[in-house]
Amino acid sequence: MTQIWRLFLLCATGFLATPAVGQSADSQPTIQILVAYHSLSGNTERMAEAVAEGARMVSHTQVVVKRVGAVTAEELFAADAIVLGSPVYWSNMAGEVKTFIDDWQFKFGVFPEFKLRNKVGAAFATGGQISSGKELTMLSILAAMLGNYMITVSGGGAFGASATTEGNSLGIDEQELAGARELGRRVAEVGGAVKRGFQLPDHRESVDVR
Repeated sequence: MTQIWRLFLLCATGFLATPAVGQSADSQPTIQILVAYHSLSGNTERMAEAVAEGARMVSHTQVVVKRVGAVTAEELFAADAIVLGSPVYWSNMAGEVKTFIDDWQFKFGVFPEFKLRNKVGAAFATGGQISSGKELTMLSILAAMLGNYMITVSGGGAFGASATTEGNSLGIDEQELAGARELGRRVAEVGGAVKRGFQLPDHRESVDVR
């Protein structure tokens, strides 16, 4: 009887020590992240690079960093997560970023299938002054993502990462770059969680409300 119990314990120990199927590091899916931005002075571009740097800190993550005008439909739809960055122009996003968002439908045709559904989305912005509309800019980007049934997240700030570039500021500082990296890391983590099995049902079919 003692030998039987020893054999049972040995088998149980071996079972518990064996990694669960699909849980090994080598089997983790690769997360594709698109960081798209507009930049004239180079400030928003620096933030975009920091967002990408933060995302790459998460294993099994690939990042494409591009200006909004250069993004293709294939890159947009292949991404598991999309992070958009814009400078603040009169308390709003740059026209180039708005055009890119409009192109989701008029050029790339996301509707009526909602082709960006359940992708992770986030925003970042740069502005000249402390109170220059950076939060409004990020909220307008996030609103467009919500309208496309995306899963929006924040990081580096309540609505995303931001930086002040003029006035008493000497430009983007390390704390602001750290916020951008935090945003990129969180986007990669949430995107990975979704892709690894956080499956959401498709409720596009009609619902009986009686």
